[in-house]
Amino acid sequence: MNKLEALILRELATSRKSFWELLDKINYPLKDFVTTIKKLIKEGFIASDENGFYLTEKGKDEINLKSLEFEGKVCSSCAGKGIVLNEKFKEVLEKFKDIVKKRPRPILDFFQGYMLEQDVVARLAFMHNYNDLEGKSIALIGDDDLLSVALALTGLPSRITVLDIDKRLGNFLEAINKDYGFNIEFIEYNVAEPIPSELNGKFDVFSSEPLETFSGLKAFIVRGISCLKENGVGYFGLTRYEASSKKWHAIQKLLVNMNCAITDIIQGFSVYPMDYGAINYEEFASRLGLKISKNPGINWYKSALIRFEVLGPAKLSSIATKKLKIKFIDYDEDLTHPLSSRNLQN
Repeated sequence: MNKLEALILRELATSRKSFWELLDKINYPLKDFVTTIKKLIKEGFIASDENGFYLTEKGKDEINLKSLEFEGKVCSSCAGKGIVLNEKFKEVLEKFKDIVKKRPRPILDFFQGYMLEQDVVARLAFMHNYNDLEGKSIALIGDDDLLSVALALTGLPSRITVLDIDKRLGNFLEAINKDYGFNIEFIEYNVAEPIPSELNGKFDVFSSEPLETFSGLKAFIVRGISCLKENGVGYFGLTRYEASSKKWHAIQKLLVNMNCAITDIIQGFSVYPMDYGAINYEEFASRLGLKISKNPGINWYKSALIRFEVLGPAKLSSIATKKLKIKFIDYDEDLTHPLSSRNLQN
């Protein structure tokens, strides 16, 4: 029995769980999770009904009862982030929640979605602990999450520049600048293109939530590093649900080859709702051939926060100055994109 199979059985040994509750507990590639659930059902280790998945007698025989006596829980105060907001950051959070109510809605063309507001502000607090906010010039490669607005609310960065393909975001930020006296720069930008030459090496920090195809990950990260000064700092998110260990390995190699060192990886730091009204990234579940009820509101989709530092000047990849062909969907690993989940019952 492999690691993922054993982990699913252990989760079900404590209680019956819905599909969404299991996803919330298990941080593995989504396609592997679905394949394993089907395999365990076929082999008679688990079964399901309208109330969720549960162990069969055969499944119970695989459980070491002694191991169930040990349990480590995620911190309830910080939700595993290792960061707790003080009153000033809580004030920022309340203002941020109010401002983003009128944000542009996600559209499928750009595979858009945005994290919970409290996780955006938690990122600010984490960055501030590293002194990566005050007086810093910050570039955002894509800004679905509106991190730029939260940054502006602190008044700490010296410069905030957003590079994004979505004109609607530029219009929104222009209105916010007028209403709140911010000075957020917006540049309409396609990450397939090299960073504009006037921005190369001009920023202290960059942040991004990249596409999780190989081409998307490389493009966003290389473009971000191209923006950085010597000894600059980068932040980006990466999931396990749609980024395999091979992708993680490739990105780590890319960073090392560009003279960067990872300082932090915090799993589950950023939580993403998957139903945005016009777009529901959970529709794949209805095509799995399993008994799965509608998600009652469990925010299972989580992204790790990764921080790295450039050691002196970056050794820019050869693709930094090239136009790239970027794939939005990885048909081998992405299940949540509606175009990638049509034949999941096979």
